[in-house]
Amino acid sequence: MLNYVIKRVGLAIPTMLILIVFSFLLMHSAPGGPFTSERPLPPQVLANIEAKYGLNQPLWRQIINYIWGILTEFDLGPSFRYKDRTVNDIIEQGFPITIKYGGWAFIFAVGIGVPLGIIAAVRQNTWIDYFAVGFSIGAAVLPNFVMAPLLVIVFTLWLGWLPGGGWNGGDFQHMVMPVIALSTSYMASIARITRSSMLEVLNSNFIRTARAKGLPEHVVILRHALKPAMLPMISYLGPAFVGIITGSFIIDLYFGTGGIGIHFVNAALNRDYSVIMGLTVLVGSLTIAFNLIVDLIYAWIDPKIRY
Repeated sequence: MLNYVIKRVGLAIPTMLILIVFSFLLMHSAPGGPFTSERPLPPQVLANIEAKYGLNQPLWRQIINYIWGILTEFDLGPSFRYKDRTVNDIIEQGFPITIKYGGWAFIFAVGIGVPLGIIAAVRQNTWIDYFAVGFSIGAAVLPNFVMAPLLVIVFTLWLGWLPGGGWNGGDFQHMVMPVIALSTSYMASIARITRSSMLEVLNSNFIRTARAKGLPEHVVILRHALKPAMLPMISYLGPAFVGIITGSFIIDLYFGTGGIGIHFVNAALNRDYSVIMGLTVLVGSLTIAFNLIVDLIYAWIDPKIRY
């Protein structure tokens, strides 16, 4: 198992470096720049600004300097649009907000989706199964950019139960609608994957053998069927968590929470290269880290993966 962990960590490092290099190249291949606008700056002024931020250097030199700054000081550079803020400041402000409601949305999605899928598989062709399937189909056509305005209309404008936006330190009332809007579609996907996997396992020969031995049904489900049935769902959870975090733009837009999602889009529109790269590094690191965790859990559950 230790060799497998070292191998996976070793693969994660060059993957991150390739991500940074390709993101840098793609970003600089787009026409324009962070200091171009409808009213162009005088050439001498533009040259001085680019020299200040190192944009006049060759591209390969900029990439090396950027990677070296991350490795030595974890410095993601200054923002080109917010003169008094660095990329580290923007992430430090917005990421705790995003990780808070994103984490609760992930827990909510897993905590309801997994039991719902298991119960639907165990009680196949009953009203619980029909409810789970119908819920999954309904939630699939109501992604977060549809759920968010619907929740505001119903719970804020019609009923007046919850505030329509803001963060207020992340108290309960301000977190309810962001968590629901962000988790619903993922909850449905988790329930659907869990149900399909559990049905496949329950029809396996070793489950028939366990039942033929006279084991209680709850022992068959919890001890024999649950562990192998979780493999497809665990594979989905790593990308799902990163998707919840990166999908926070809609939540930040509709509820004004102040997370990093809105900064990602604004940086792309403003050509704020350093903010785009900093958030790309953050999202890429999360993706690699959680895929690594999923791989390790997968290898722990299924020893065949280690070999």
